[in-house]
Formats: sequence, C-alpha cells, structure tokens
Amino acid sequence: MGRPIKFSQAIAEKICERIADRESLRSICRDEDMPAKSTVLSWLADEEKAAFRARYALARELLADDFVDEMVEIADDRSNDWIEKKNAVGETTGWQENGEAIRRSQLRIATRQWVAETLKPKKYGAKVELDHGVTGTCRRDIDGDGCLARHGRALTG
Repeated sequence: MGRPIKFSQAIAEKICERIADRESLRSICRDEDMPAKSTVLSWLADEEKAAFRARYALARELLADDFVDEMVEIADDRSNDWIEKKNAVGETTGWQENGEAIRRSQLRIATRQWVAETLKPKKYGAKVELDHGVTGTCRRDIDGDGCLARHGRALTG
C-alpha cells in the first residue's frame, strides 16, 4: 500500500498517543503504516493543521512529565547498587559498590533531565535570576551632562 502522505486525524492521533507513550517520532515513522518523518514535520509546520500541532506539543509535554517521574524512580532504585565481592575461588567475602550501575543510573537521570528541560523549559529548565548589584538611585546631573552615580561620579554613554 505504501506510506500515507495525506493527513488524517486518525494517523495524527496515533502519532500523538505514541509520542506520549515515550516513543520517538523517528521510531514511529519507521513503521510502514506511518508517514515518513518529513511528512509529519511538514504537517506540524502547516498552519491549517494547528490542532495537530497543539496536540503534538501536549504529547511532548506529557513525555517530559513522565521523564521527571521516572527520574525519581531511578534515583530511588537501589537494587543494583551493591554486588557480592568474591575471592579467587568464588566464595562471597562481602559486598562492594557497583560503580557501573550507579554511573549508568546517573547517566539515565541526566539524560531524562536534559530532555525534560528541553521539552518543557518553563517548568523544568534552570531558573536564572538576574542581579545586577544596583542598589542606589540615579539622578540627573544639574548640568544635564549625564547621571550621577551613588558615589558622585558622572556616568556618560
């Protein structure tokens, strides 16, 4: 039959459902019964398909929320943090930290954090507070040639 290229609400809904279920657009578009990625991107850019674009954006936001939930689960999961330490003959002699599993968990959390920040920056992005250190007031110089700073120096541009 071939890949669909004509927009249909049913295909659009299926794409959004699969995105919200944590499947990438790339993976979705590999399916023969789905449109090519370039087709979906053109639908998203089409002004006449604003409803699809809004639904797709919502699905991506839901994906970000899901990643944040999963980050907490990964951080709380201690199941592979320790492994049995064995001697040369294979007898258990104690426990040791499983550095590989811990590093992998850190990577999984960092990756999900980056994706969440990228998909939903207002909610999950880094908060930047600007503080210019200006605490005094500025008043107009009597001569009209600039602004007097708190210490009495004229500021000219």
